[in-house]
Amino acid sequence: MVAWLFSRAKLSCFPCKIQRGLNLNYLQSRYLVNIKLKWVKDKDLDTVVSAEKDLKAVCFLVSIISSSSEHCLPIYHLHPHRRQLGLPNDVKMSTFIRRYPSIFHESHILDSAGTRVPSFCLTPEARELHEEEIVVLRQCSKDLRSRLCRLLMLTNGCTLPLQTIDQLRWDMGLPYDYQNSFIPYNYDLFSFIRLPDDRIGLKLLSWDNDLAISELQKNAASQQMKEDIRNGYLPFPIGFTRGFGLKRKCMDWLKEWQKLPYTSPYCDASHLDPRTDASEKRIVGVFHELLHLTLQKKTERKNVSNLRKPFSMPQKFTKVFERHPGIFYISKKGDTQTVILREAYDGDKLLQKHPLVSIRERFTSMLRKGQLDRSRGLYKKEDPFGHFHHDEVDETQYSSEEVSDHNFLSEYDSESDGLVDNC
Repeated sequence: MVAWLFSRAKLSCFPCKIQRGLNLNYLQSRYLVNIKLKWVKDKDLDTVVSAEKDLKAVCFLVSIISSSSEHCLPIYHLHPHRRQLGLPNDVKMSTFIRRYPSIFHESHILDSAGTRVPSFCLTPEARELHEEEIVVLRQCSKDLRSRLCRLLMLTNGCTLPLQTIDQLRWDMGLPYDYQNSFIPYNYDLFSFIRLPDDRIGLKLLSWDNDLAISELQKNAASQQMKEDIRNGYLPFPIGFTRGFGLKRKCMDWLKEWQKLPYTSPYCDASHLDPRTDASEKRIVGVFHELLHLTLQKKTERKNVSNLRKPFSMPQKFTKVFERHPGIFYISKKGDTQTVILREAYDGDKLLQKHPLVSIRERFTSMLRKGQLDRSRGLYKKEDPFGHFHHDEVDETQYSSEEVSDHNFLSEYDSESDGLVDNC
């Protein structure tokens, strides 16, 4: 059960420059308070993360295979995508794919040397579901376009490296091949550019004031909080897991922190001293908005660790996730850290479900059913001699492969900030 705490936060937005100096002295007078709240396990939100184990990699593979001319690819054509799939280094690509026979059908082809190599296509059920997904993507194209615009509007110069967008595309609902299947059809909004470091980036061509309204502001308007909006005050929802046990000194600090001015993430914040609580509140607001741009209001912590410069953040900016466990929950499931927006969930249920989320849930059901049927020996496998036999489950194979297809190093280093139990 979650108890919601609503306090008032003063709104200050500075694109019009009129308000730039109104609260500057007050903003700089409250320096960052050295306090951290304890991390408490939330089983419901951990379930949200663990339920999607391997889902992203499987859906990416579905998109890759279905985009081929013959809707079937040999294993050596799948290897170049390995790093994008995020597979562990000790897991072979073929081993991973064979875990899900309800999605992928295996056959063999001869390579240029006459050697038999595995080749994979989609099962009829997976192909049908993917076709439904394509229809939903087309129906939601306007929504996805808006999400990408708002993401770029959060940054300096409305520009991000494609490398960074690649990390967020799954969470934001963008197609795997969005660079070819989505961006070119929105040439009036987006443009590929070469960045100073020679990487390729994506730039928003025009600012949209209608989109530059944070979810916090929209929620206040929808709740008809006219007086609060007129006076520049907005409620900031905070919730804690049952048994959190917030101490009095932490509660007092949190109440005072909530009363600090709220700076819209779409507004200039260069006037804020990064050493102050007010600056931290702006950081919280940025990530509150970023998580709202994702389909399931969550993303892996490493996905935002390289957003410091584009978002004009100070060093160690992701520490706000630990300092504000009533707003964000950090799940440690799956050998990573996933940041979840608490207000978006009731237990383990997403309050507002995007149509693409429903498609993903159906893929998840197919994965589970396929693994169950595989454990019962219901799937047949072709051996090198062309004979079929029932496939037996070897659960240790997935996690103990001696040799991987590729030994890629992780491209992005996630921050390893420790948690301090002070309250």
